[in-house]
Amino acid sequence: MKKKKIYLASFFVALFLFVLAGCGQKAQNVPAKKVTASLTNTKTIPTFFFHGWGSSANAETQMANAAKKAGASNTIIQADVSKNGTVKLNGTIPKNAKNPIIKVNLEDNQSGKTSYVKDVITAISNKYHYARINLVGHSMGNLQIANYINENYDNKKLPKINKVVSIAGHYDGYLGEEAGQKAKIKNKKTGEPDIYSDGFKQLLPLRKHYPRQIEVLNIYGNKEDGSNSDGSVSVASAQSYKYLINGRAKSYREVEIKGKNAQHSKLHENKEVDKLLIDFLWKE
Repeated sequence: MKKKKIYLASFFVALFLFVLAGCGQKAQNVPAKKVTASLTNTKTIPTFFFHGWGSSANAETQMANAAKKAGASNTIIQADVSKNGTVKLNGTIPKNAKNPIIKVNLEDNQSGKTSYVKDVITAISNKYHYARINLVGHSMGNLQIANYINENYDNKKLPKINKVVSIAGHYDGYLGEEAGQKAKIKNKKTGEPDIYSDGFKQLLPLRKHYPRQIEVLNIYGNKEDGSNSDGSVSVASAQSYKYLINGRAKSYREVEIKGKNAQHSKLHENKEVDKLLIDFLWKE
């Protein structure tokens, strides 16, 4: 087993791989293997959206557009990441951009490779020199983000993470996995589960080096159909994120979305989630 393998749900429904970028905007291929410029832009904080297994940037559109409609952001671009990590930026971020949003679209959307997160952050950093960033993930995107932090927490050449929003994160496995199916939170104060999945074990080092400046919002679903889950991820698996960052994160908040619109893939189309995102990331 490879050290950084992420355990993913094989039953997640595959969505479209690519979405159309803004009309008339020229795509730019950006080298993304290492940061080559100093991070001097300290005023603007961009937000990166990472989609889930078998999905695409389409899953991020509702949330991004809601932020723009609410006046929280005035710029949305898309970053297409190829299988080899090349990043193509569709659109540009003006100097006066307000809370720019980068919708990340992974060509290889069934691998869970952590390197893709670093590739796109590095590409944006090299072009725009942002010193701080926000990260939003849905499903698999959360594990990619968590592993990115796990692998790069001490890399001073990368921008610091300001805030993280986790939506439907299966940190301790999904419903098709033993831990994801059976695990319960045995200590509500710390968030520790009674069973550790292999994926959860590889994230345990976060307990020692999760960056202390990060504020975290953990959103998860409960369909209230007796499964105590969103249909793919149990409440306990999502809540286990707390144990990984307990005592480290600057702040941590959990929000449970309930009902039929709390289903796994509906969470990124949920207006309640939109408001939570906007208030947490951008409300002054």
